[in-house]
Amino acid sequence: MRLPALLIAAALAACARTPPPPQPEARYTVGKPYAMGGVWSYPREDFALSETGIASVLPDARPGRRTANGEIHDPALPSGAHRTLQLPVILTVRNLENGREIRLRVNDRGPARPGRILGLSRRAAELLGVPAGGAAQVRITVEEGPSRALARALPGTENAALPISTAPRGVVEAESLAPPPGARSAERVRQAMRAPVVQAEIPEHAPPPERLPETVAQHPVTPGHLLIEAGTFFRRDLAQRQAARLAAFGGRVEATGSDRQPQFRVKAGPFASLAAADQAVEGALAAGLPEVKLVVE
Repeated sequence: MRLPALLIAAALAACARTPPPPQPEARYTVGKPYAMGGVWSYPREDFALSETGIASVLPDARPGRRTANGEIHDPALPSGAHRTLQLPVILTVRNLENGREIRLRVNDRGPARPGRILGLSRRAAELLGVPAGGAAQVRITVEEGPSRALARALPGTENAALPISTAPRGVVEAESLAPPPGARSAERVRQAMRAPVVQAEIPEHAPPPERLPETVAQHPVTPGHLLIEAGTFFRRDLAQRQAARLAAFGGRVEATGSDRQPQFRVKAGPFASLAAADQAVEGALAAGLPEVKLVVE
């Protein structure tokens, strides 16, 4: 009888030593520049972002770890990772290859592989119809209202109000004078100006819940061509110099903007497959072009 009792006591002791699961400490953050996958990223606030590119399924399906903004990663929730957006942020994500569209909460940094614009949790990938370990052409759009509501609701250094010192006010003496004869209309105007002004309340977006509804909308299938963008310049000669470094992948210069302020965008492609586009991204990085990104047009 002593052996079972010892085993039970050892099991209870092991359970007592098991650390409790981490508690979420969600906060609003933008963050400092960082290196991931051999490429530097520079986070910035952008509530109007809309871009196309490649989304891939995050390889880390381990639940319980803390995300970049202090939330707890749960692969069973529709969430995502982005390299530069403020965290958290609410995105509309459309799979251009099958037309499926969902909303998800981005609360982490990634994906690690260059040439990807969005990392998908396991559940987000399932809702979008992306197989495990796969990738898809997507369009992502920041939902401005809900995202700003999150920024206001969560603690963080980026959204802290700046202290403003009130300027000293001197003593001002005033005397009300009776209106001159025949100025009754002016007195009525002054009385109307002294009447209290009722301010209309402007409704604000309430922050969305941490678990977004798993609603899938269906849109037309609109896949595009895969291209590389390697920067936009105000001088054609600088753009041509950049394009020459991508000559092996069909680098070229395309003029954009207005006649008064022309801009010159460096592109390469299109590429017949994602594997070929990934090879071109790796070649561009090897040529010293860290700012390249893979887009869908």
